Amino acid sequence: MIVTTASTPVRSRPLPALIYVLAAGVFLMGTTEFIVAGILPEIADDLGITVANAGLTITVFAIGMIVGTPTMTALTLRLPRRVTLSLSLLVFAVGHAIVALSDSLAVILAARFLTALATGAFWAVAAVVAAKAAGPGFTSKALGIVLGGGMLANVIGVPLGSFAGQAIGWRGPFWALAGVAVVAAVVMFLQVPIEKDRGAAPSLRAELRSLRNGRVWLVFAGAAIVCGSSLAVYSFIAPLLTESSGLPASAVPLALVGYGFGALVGSNAGGSLGSKRPYGVLFVAATMTLLVLIALLLGSHNAVATIVLVVLLGLFGMATNPILIGMAVRFADRAPTLASALATSAFNFGTAVGSWIAGFALESALGASGPVLVGAVIAALYFLPLGVLFARERRGPAASARYPCAASAGVSAAETLPYSPAAQDASSRIRSAEEDPGSAV
Repeated sequence: MIVTTASTPVRSRPLPALIYVLAAGVFLMGTTEFIVAGILPEIADDLGITVANAGLTITVFAIGMIVGTPTMTALTLRLPRRVTLSLSLLVFAVGHAIVALSDSLAVILAARFLTALATGAFWAVAAVVAAKAAGPGFTSKALGIVLGGGMLANVIGVPLGSFAGQAIGWRGPFWALAGVAVVAAVVMFLQVPIEKDRGAAPSLRAELRSLRNGRVWLVFAGAAIVCGSSLAVYSFIAPLLTESSGLPASAVPLALVGYGFGALVGSNAGGSLGSKRPYGVLFVAATMTLLVLIALLLGSHNAVATIVLVVLLGLFGMATNPILIGMAVRFADRAPTLASALATSAFNFGTAVGSWIAGFALESALGASGPVLVGAVIAALYFLPLGVLFARERRGPAASARYPCAASAGVSAAETLPYSPAAQDASSRIRSAEEDPGSAV
């Protein structure tokens, strides 16, 4: 339980420059996952493939993220964190260079998978490094800046990459990301301090035992469905706007800005409101997401209505993410970081499956409206795990009361760190710092 102490208040001070370097790295990682959403037609035309097949670059990246975060963390466990971060960025750069050079879809998909593995490794370590670098009393602020880089990617990075891809060719953004990643790798290696004592790694088996609570898996199911519904549409937003709504290709980046802005507002609002009424926010967001998708299916031929609905899809579709992560952390009890990582994997699993099915729908007689129908059907499924979860919570309120301070999005910064067995030591120190600003991180 997080308590307030009478410790001497910590004076405000500027955060280390490393925090912003890490945020820039997360911005790169967030940009690369969906940058192809705005340039799928250009990729398809250049490679001589269908738009649906070009969409596999999103599906494969999501699959890489599913396995990349926990797997790469385990493989790099004994490496110094600054080496892990720098190597991740270098592999990221190599993967983008391969994509930019290749004319083979198979090679491009392999490179995207490699890039996703590097992204997973970076995410797993960046939050821990940020928390340690910020110092006592500043961990939440630092993590907010670092993880905010990923949200900012949806507002700026993805639309800018889409615009550049249309202006100079789709390979241009990949070259740009590769170049920036190389520079970031060097800066990261110089900025991250050498670790003197990392402590002993806790037992992964003990953490896995904490995932026996069935409610955790209901949350993971909800997380997969949430992303599967929204991102089935987002992945193929370009053909929806150009073919169904009749907008020019130049309007696609603007629509992506709208979606990103909606997602940014929705994520922050959902986390804030969800700390008080988690199930109320979850049910409202689920209902509105379904209604938005139905409206988009029926009204996508109206350009103005489509743009507005895309913004609303970002707003309501992303509003539940912080609540679901918080719930996973709360229900897992003794495995908060593992639960957070698996929630991230669940989000990406939904992205992979949703975009894969949406690709088939795009090639069907439904055309550009096919992915929207897929998204609506998936969104309707969300009420199954959500309803069961709500019923189980009402039957066992005492169980929920055991962890009142971890409710929903109100979990501590330590509990939202990506999973790493070695990160558990840092996680416990972060909690101590939040409970007592005078303690060391």
